[in-house]
Amino acid sequence: MTEVISSLARWYDIRRGVKSTTLGFVPTMGDLHDGHLALVRRSIAENERTMVSLFVNPTQFDDPADLVAYSRPRKADEGKLQHLGADFVFCPEYAILYPDGFTYHVDETALSRQLCGRCRPGHFKGVLTVVMKLLGIAQATRAYFGEKDYQQFLLVRGMADAFFLSTEIVLCPTVRDPDGLALSSRNARLSGPQRAGAGRFHRLLLEAESPSLAEALLGQAGFEVEYVEEYAGRRFGAVRLGGVRLIDNVAHR
Repeated sequence: MTEVISSLARWYDIRRGVKSTTLGFVPTMGDLHDGHLALVRRSIAENERTMVSLFVNPTQFDDPADLVAYSRPRKADEGKLQHLGADFVFCPEYAILYPDGFTYHVDETALSRQLCGRCRPGHFKGVLTVVMKLLGIAQATRAYFGEKDYQQFLLVRGMADAFFLSTEIVLCPTVRDPDGLALSSRNARLSGPQRAGAGRFHRLLLEAESPSLAEALLGQAGFEVEYVEEYAGRRFGAVRLGGVRLIDNVAHR
């Protein structure tokens, strides 16, 4: 039976009771799709207990309209996690995670200024801060992150190493639709015609001979390109289609 928890006191009481068991943790902002659920399945397979958080973190949104538009189907999310067999669902209020009002934060000063960080100032400061808080609360054996957000994974893993966190940061493969589009909660905002062409983003990112050629081809295909760049053996891209921001990355050939 999945237990939904909103109280820190309740979670700490539970954690003391399962301290000798392995705990997997999947931090999410809810609106769960098959990509999220793949992380949960991996956690369930590799740990004795699994905890999933549902929290739309306002400190990582650089666009207030994007925060307002973010879908919050909490009951449906809880039902999906119940069906999978997750043990715990953590649904904190803002005041619980930010009693300081975000006056304390985690800020990485190199990679977080590149790629998506250059396009979204302050985004990764919010991400790293909330992940640090959640990792501290969960005290998990392992925490699971998707490859689609590879820059985020590198930053979280680097933070865990820098601050000697005991939780292992685990990378899981991107889950894609048949046309190659990486699953994302944002995909639901695409119109029918936009969704029909969105798979070209992954294909062109993967097949173009160079980042500059990928940018040109994406522009010709109707995408508004924020960047295509290569870093750490991967090619990263961010585009907008009908105002919806999509990101992806592929192993560099």
